[in-house]
Amino acid sequence: MNIGAALSILQREFPAVSVSKIRFLEDQGLVTPHRTPAGYRTYSQADVERLRFALTAQRDSFLPLKVIRERLAELDAGAGSAQAPAPGARVVTEDGELVGAKGRTRMTAAQLAEAADCPTEQVEILAAAGLITADAGSKYPAGAIEIVRLAGQLAEHGIEARHLRSVRTAAERELDLIDQLVAPVRSVRSGPSSAASRAKAHSLASDLAETFNALHTALIRAGIDRLQ
Repeated sequence: MNIGAALSILQREFPAVSVSKIRFLEDQGLVTPHRTPAGYRTYSQADVERLRFALTAQRDSFLPLKVIRERLAELDAGAGSAQAPAPGARVVTEDGELVGAKGRTRMTAAQLAEAADCPTEQVEILAAAGLITADAGSKYPAGAIEIVRLAGQLAEHGIEARHLRSVRTAAERELDLIDQLVAPVRSVRSGPSSAASRAKAHSLASDLAETFNALHTALIRAGIDRLQ
């Protein structure tokens, strides 16, 4: 099957997945589709299952790509089960977006700390550093869970919240660029094409975000090579 057919299958379970996401996972070595003599990708059912495994591991368990790659290698070697990692008890998804336990989309600092498996003080520190932001009711969006978990992993290596302000600033600048590019697409405010424009804008924003993420990873890797 071509990439469009593979995408159609995956979107039944992962509505937010895009062509660029599939290609990004391919670039990361998680799947290697067959290439026709003309250079076109063709995906087997096994390729789709590998993608489903990776997407589930990211979505439900917040596993980094390195760990997902290692688990897939173990499966290739015949170790373990081909079943995707069991989802975390506190996190599920809805329409491709992360939500908290029992469908919560906003949560208190204590609930966020529980979902991210960290002390409440860590949530407060990250909030003070501007890495996560609560609304007027002191509730955090479910997307903050992944930020808190990743910040926790970096903290294990001595990287504190104050060190991450530059990362936040870079992300905000990228968001500004994405907003500028997406603005013309979502400019239709009413009429039958309004919903289609919003959907197209969301898809474009997601694709751009994945590309920025891939570029950021490539730049870091190039920098690491220079350090050696």
